[in-house]
Amino acid sequence: MYDLKKTEHLLALDGANERLHLFKAELLEEGAFDSVVDGCIGVFHTASPCYYNAENPQAEMIDPAVKGTLNVFRSCVKVPSIKRVIITSSLGAVVFTGKPLADNGVIDETWFSDPVICQKSKELLVLTYHQVQVM
Repeated sequence: MYDLKKTEHLLALDGANERLHLFKAELLEEGAFDSVVDGCIGVFHTASPCYYNAENPQAEMIDPAVKGTLNVFRSCVKVPSIKRVIITSSLGAVVFTGKPLADNGVIDETWFSDPVICQKSKELLVLTYHQVQVM
C-alpha cells in the first residue's frame, strides 16, 4: 500500500475516485512494474532517488535512477497496449551547459546539461536527470 500522507492531495482531486489508480512498486526490482502497467496505454515515469547530502551520488542516486528507469522500460515493452512512455525531468537537465542562452531564451532537445559542470557544481540531482535522459 502507498503512503496516504504523501498521496492524499492526489486522491482529493475531482474524478480521482473514478480515474486515478495509485500503485506502489519497488523501483529497483526488475518486473515490479509488470502488473502495474498491464492494460495501460501510456506511462508517466516520475520516480528518481533524491538525496541532497548523498555520500556516494553514483551509488545512491545515479545508478538507481538509471536502473529504475530501465526497469520501467522493461515492464512497458511487455505490454502491447502501451503507446507512450513519458519520463519527467526538470529544467536542470538542460541548463547546466556552460554556454549562454540564446537571445530568444529557447532551449530545445539539443541541449543537455554537461555532466562535468554538474559534478563540479554539485548539482547531483541534475546529473541524475542527465544520465537517465542520455541512456
